[in-house]
Amino acid sequence: MSKLTIITKGFLKENPTFVLLLGMCPTLGTTTSAINGMGMGLATTFVLVMSNFVISLVKDFIPDKVRIPSFIVIIASFVTVVELSMQAYLPDLFEVLGLFIPLIVVNCIILGRAEAFASQNNALDSILDGLGMGLGFTFALTLLGSIREILGNGSIFDFKFIGAESNGMIMFVLAPGAFLVLGYLIAIVNKMNRAK
Repeated sequence: MSKLTIITKGFLKENPTFVLLLGMCPTLGTTTSAINGMGMGLATTFVLVMSNFVISLVKDFIPDKVRIPSFIVIIASFVTVVELSMQAYLPDLFEVLGLFIPLIVVNCIILGRAEAFASQNNALDSILDGLGMGLGFTFALTLLGSIREILGNGSIFDFKFIGAESNGMIMFVLAPGAFLVLGYLIAIVNKMNRAK
């Protein structure tokens, strides 16, 4: 598999959100705005890249019996770094994302990539895989958050549109709007993938 294929497969072909349907809890819970979706996606990308890198380096030293618990400890270490960094430097975003940041530890995207890819490949390929999947996840959350924010608040990245006097359709900022927008986006991506 080429380096370019490894890094690009997470955008459409194997997008964690639109194709693999992984990480639905943060996808639906944090995408009330574009900035929230992007923040959650970038936090997850950092954890994914770093945990893939470390797991690819130590995979030969971990006994099979404790492989999964070891992966979780490595992932949890990087989640702690993200959580403390966000708390210190991005307190407003941290307050909005709240509980979803510690839940990155059990995000099936990260553990799945650790088990399926990082534990079987070299460090560079594992970093590229983490970056590709993470950026694909960030793209999906940002797109979903952008659409929900535009329809629900009449803004994007907290920038109100000129002439947007109304507050928009509040349903799109609530849970039903998340399911509705996600369903349409999944259908569009599936159609695009079938057309190739």
